[in-house]
Amino acid sequence: MAESNSDKRSAKRKSFESEAIPHMEALLRTALRMTRNQGDAEDLVQEAIVKAYRNWDKFEPGTNCRAWLFRIMTNIFINEYRSKSRSPVSIDVDDIDENYLYGQLASLGPENNPERELFNKILDDDIKKTIDELPDDFKMVVVLSFIEDFSYQEIADIMDLQLGTVKSRLHRGRKLLQKQLYDYAVKNGYIKERTR
Repeated sequence: MAESNSDKRSAKRKSFESEAIPHMEALLRTALRMTRNQGDAEDLVQEAIVKAYRNWDKFEPGTNCRAWLFRIMTNIFINEYRSKSRSPVSIDVDDIDENYLYGQLASLGPENNPERELFNKILDDDIKKTIDELPDDFKMVVVLSFIEDFSYQEIADIMDLQLGTVKSRLHRGRKLLQKQLYDYAVKNGYIKERTR
């Protein structure tokens, strides 16, 4: 006996609810970083969820649903929200001492990822604000890597970028964060102030 349209819709809804809905909190968390506004973030997530549901038949079961949802949301943000917002910010990152803060953090222990360790220790409102102030291209890869824990390849897929571009943006994002977080880290005793 053939499956009725009602049964197909019900199966689609149940499948979507079990696979996609558990990622709503992560989507909203990242949308807040993208838009810097609660209402806009909720609208962005809602648009992404609606689009994902409409295209649920294109999702391949067994693949990374979370990454698929983030890609949809990121594309909506890039195509709609970002074009309405401010113009790109020009940053000169060549003068940033790229190794000092992370070298200090790495010397604290055997962590394989000192920047993630720093964020885990001090991810409070000041740190969130610092991340939010990064230029959008750098902010997105930092959030997807450090906060959402996506791999470089997953970030490349989500943002529709080349792997080398992701690595470059993450490197520059780290340099910018390092410069901005140095004073914060000294003030809060995470590292000792550099002697001149």
